[in-house]
Amino acid sequence: MVAAGIVYLLTFSLLYELKLDICTNNENACCDSAQDLSLEEQSAAMNMSDPECASLMKPIIVHFNLCNFTCIGKVHQPKDKRSTDFCSKVWEKCANASIMHSPFSVFEHLNHSLPSQSSPSKLMHHWPSKDAFCETYSRSLNGLGVCFHRKTGSLGIAEAPQAPIRVCLDKIGNGSYISMVPHPDGSNHIFLCNRQGKVWIATVPEDGSNGMLELDESKPFLDITDQVHFDDQFGFTGMAFHPNFVNNGRFFVSYNCDKERKPGCSGRCSCNSEVNCDPATLPVESGIEPCQYQTVVAEFTANSTASTPSLAEVASPLEVRRIFTMGLPDKGVHGGQILFGPADEFLYVMTGIGTHRGDPYNFAQNKRSLLGKILRIDVDKRLTGKEVHEQGLWGNYSIPRDNPYKNDTQLAPEIWALGLRNPWRCSFDSERPSYFLCGDAGQDQYEEIDMITKGGNYGWSIYEGPYTYKPSNATKGSTFSSSNSLIFPVMGYNHSEADKNIGSASITGGYFYRSQTDPCLYGRYLYIDLYPDGIWSGTENPENSRNFTSSKIPYRCAHDSPIHCESIAEDVVPAIGYVVSLGEDNKKDIHILTTTGVYRVTRSSRCNYHCPKEKIVASKPPPSPPVSLSAKLCESAKLFALLISSMMLLLLNLV
Repeated sequence: MVAAGIVYLLTFSLLYELKLDICTNNENACCDSAQDLSLEEQSAAMNMSDPECASLMKPIIVHFNLCNFTCIGKVHQPKDKRSTDFCSKVWEKCANASIMHSPFSVFEHLNHSLPSQSSPSKLMHHWPSKDAFCETYSRSLNGLGVCFHRKTGSLGIAEAPQAPIRVCLDKIGNGSYISMVPHPDGSNHIFLCNRQGKVWIATVPEDGSNGMLELDESKPFLDITDQVHFDDQFGFTGMAFHPNFVNNGRFFVSYNCDKERKPGCSGRCSCNSEVNCDPATLPVESGIEPCQYQTVVAEFTANSTASTPSLAEVASPLEVRRIFTMGLPDKGVHGGQILFGPADEFLYVMTGIGTHRGDPYNFAQNKRSLLGKILRIDVDKRLTGKEVHEQGLWGNYSIPRDNPYKNDTQLAPEIWALGLRNPWRCSFDSERPSYFLCGDAGQDQYEEIDMITKGGNYGWSIYEGPYTYKPSNATKGSTFSSSNSLIFPVMGYNHSEADKNIGSASITGGYFYRSQTDPCLYGRYLYIDLYPDGIWSGTENPENSRNFTSSKIPYRCAHDSPIHCESIAEDVVPAIGYVVSLGEDNKKDIHILTTTGVYRVTRSSRCNYHCPKEKIVASKPPPSPPVSLSAKLCESAKLFALLISSMMLLLLNLV
């Protein structure tokens, strides 16, 4: 055990310097001749014809084996230039090399393509690029750790929380809605919005009660269909209640309007000289003029219809104040969600790039453009018309003092984050308000989940997820950002992973699951695709590290769902239609809004699945995942190694 502890400490020191060869070739030998021979045999068994690649594989073999020390555990290697250069060199020399018994097979498994050990494997068969390979390699070592099992000689993942096998759904409504918002009074009421411009109050049934959503379609809470322009691309897009709604009755909606039909719809065009865009150069699509369609954020009130706002069953359709109006360049992706920050109480507005292919006018990276951004504005401080004009604002709002424009004078003052293509559904973690995650819909290759931070640049259209992107129709803008400052996704998937039959994808951002209904999902970030052949589950490991791994997990409908779920195959895959949005109610249950109805994540047992934590009292937080015997041994070994090293230092000081 003393030797094992020294091995553990010395090996990491050597690995960091990238000097490892087969063990006994190091001046700091860490294993005996028999163990060294075993490593040499593993190297020879790889049967590599390329000597340069074979040389690079030797330190990797030692790293994975650690001279038979049982477990690496949760490794956190420094992400400095040396480790980056080493990974790049491995890809350069080994991407096309045939490798028998590849030491990367465990990572290929994480990449959903475990090779046969009886046939050669190539890195390029499992990763499309160097960046993708290095991201997986680094994420796997840093996030999960790797265990070497001494008796079997096989690699495995080190004690990472295992994703649930399946998710159980309960169909509780048949309507199709674009957005869902919990009632600010904390009750079991929710607001459901359709794309045409109507909003209803609905009552959510208790889980397992065999109840359905209760709402009266003839009595909407709000009806602004006469203001909303609705077609395949446009309509009602979002709703947010003021943090003090229960006292002031204020709420806000976002929607699209047509200035040719509604004179009050008119706003400034997002294509203008300030962002190096000439509206005269924009194409006229199907007779639609550039900036004919607008994105609007408006304030409404529920004050005059009940004794208190919380009891209001209907709101006035007359807007109180126009907060924001911006003309869109054409019928492309344009976002539209709005929500209040739980910690700062400012309004966040998500905007897409407003174009179909690429980003030809560089809107997302242009620091003066409000397209392809997350905006942050103060709706409590009202301005006069003169003040709005003098400050060059897009409506009646003010700028929070701590917006990032003060650190970057080129940045438009409304911008909180930039470099997004089409942010579709964002949320703050209800337990950690600093965790602000957005789904950003990709174009051809990758769908991403981004963790939004102040002033963050998320790469579009320099990158699409982890892949470089070079649009063929791009015009050079004046404010391209350095790729060194870009922030890459914390989760995501390639289009081929979403639905292999369709070959396309469009992500819908989700929520951290904080309900006790299915305690086995607690703490995971759930998100989904427009074509839902699975639900994606993201796990942070270790907690609060902002280091995530994710996997797609299957789902089905509960056998006792109050509304029957149509199935694709033997009641295994429910035909839930296209996913439009996700929603969270006041009990933190997550709902999936689709073209066929409303589905709620319910108890595993209702699908005859087993969740060992399901009987835990709801008022208590779920316990940590059970620790296996191997994990206990691994932790004990590491503690023992630390103890031995401390004793050795003490002895040296006494000599």
